[in-house]
Amino acid sequence: MIRKLTLSALTAFTLSSGGVLAAGAAGHVEDFAFSFEGPFGTYDQLQLQRGLKVYTEVCSACHGLKYVPIRTLADPGGPELPEDQVRAYARELAPVALPDGDERARETSDPFPGSGLETAPDLSLMTKARSGFHGPYGLGINQFLRGIGGPEYLASILTGYTGVEKEEAGTTFYENTAFPGGWIAMAPPLSDGQVEFDDGHGNSLHQMSEDVTAFLMWAAEPKMMARKQAGFTAVIFLTILTVLLYLTNKRLWAGIKGKKHA
Repeated sequence: MIRKLTLSALTAFTLSSGGVLAAGAAGHVEDFAFSFEGPFGTYDQLQLQRGLKVYTEVCSACHGLKYVPIRTLADPGGPELPEDQVRAYARELAPVALPDGDERARETSDPFPGSGLETAPDLSLMTKARSGFHGPYGLGINQFLRGIGGPEYLASILTGYTGVEKEEAGTTFYENTAFPGGWIAMAPPLSDGQVEFDDGHGNSLHQMSEDVTAFLMWAAEPKMMARKQAGFTAVIFLTILTVLLYLTNKRLWAGIKGKKHA
């Protein structure tokens, strides 16, 4: 019986390892060190502001954030822009189309504009929709230790271009080490020095990729810090409750256990 169980376990591990290798062959996802990772990680406010600028100047030309209200840019735990800056930013975005065919200026209560191209996916939930790290089937070891890997996947896409191009059926494809299949129709969106930051922060391709990915992670999980705090509080409460229940149980049964032992 033990031998059969051992063989079954080895077979399952071998199959799951093969699945991991197959998933890895789809594209190389680099493990970035984001500040919001881990149970005590938090968003970097300045990084979110830089990421917003990269998104606005580069990504928003094609991709939208239609599920993100503009007013959340001022919320605690996010970019935390001043209210007047949020209002000014909203007015600079594309106007809102009205049912009668007219237009009005976008307000802070409105969401970000949607994607400008039909083939460009909306980025509101992209970091949650994608996964970069895969563990053995049924176990999810990597997900438990390193997270689902959505931010790493996006950052790896942005930094994974090799500069090699090819044309098929009238469409230009670009070689990308992180994209499944190795070729992507999206041209490299970022390059060194493309966006200038007011604080003089580095604007290398790698740094800007991290910044805009962090911003998109906040767009997908704006309440992540609140959830972590609530979870940490719950763990402390349950730990104290467990200790109290254990001590209460010992006190209630102390007399009976003592007589039985005697």
